Amino acid sequence: MTVANDTVKQEVQRWLEQAVVGLGLCPFAAKPLQEKRVAIDISRASNAEDLVNDLHQALCRLEETGLNTLETSILVVPDMLQDFYDYNDFLDIADAVLQEGGWEGDIQIASFHPDYQFAGTEKSDHENFSNRAPYPIFHLLREDSLEQAIASHPDPDGIPERNITLLQGMGSEAIKALFPYCFK
Repeated sequence: MTVANDTVKQEVQRWLEQAVVGLGLCPFAAKPLQEKRVAIDISRASNAEDLVNDLHQALCRLEETGLNTLETSILVVPDMLQDFYDYNDFLDIADAVLQEGGWEGDIQIASFHPDYQFAGTEKSDHENFSNRAPYPIFHLLREDSLEQAIASHPDPDGIPERNITLLQGMGSEAIKALFPYCFK
């Protein structure tokens, strides 16, 4: 069953507001989100070739649009890559698209997935929720903006550890309330 684009956008917006910004998982996300400089694009691709084209378009748009209008872009993939290992394998293709397009060093891709799992963790470990999202997502970040944000943060190296501590300290019910799509 295909989920309507409006529903996909609403679910991603909720995740951004309640989990990413609400929990402070990314201390740099609130300002561009409040200023409406975050694009949420939906790829309806059902094969790798179409997804590569959609990713390429999103990267071009980010490159061609001024920072005052568009800080970052989120490419949501609701119709494929539901298996985390397939998604993880596609990241190699996404990195190749960056390289071939000449965006390496200018734009990077952060990865989010409903079943995201860090190496060396159990699937149920709460720390994995720092990278869990309602759908497979490729978050396109401008490296210059990221470097500026990191430079202005008092402890950028401590962010992952803070997130792990926060998420591990949350009860299962709180996790289920914030990340219901991970328990379907």
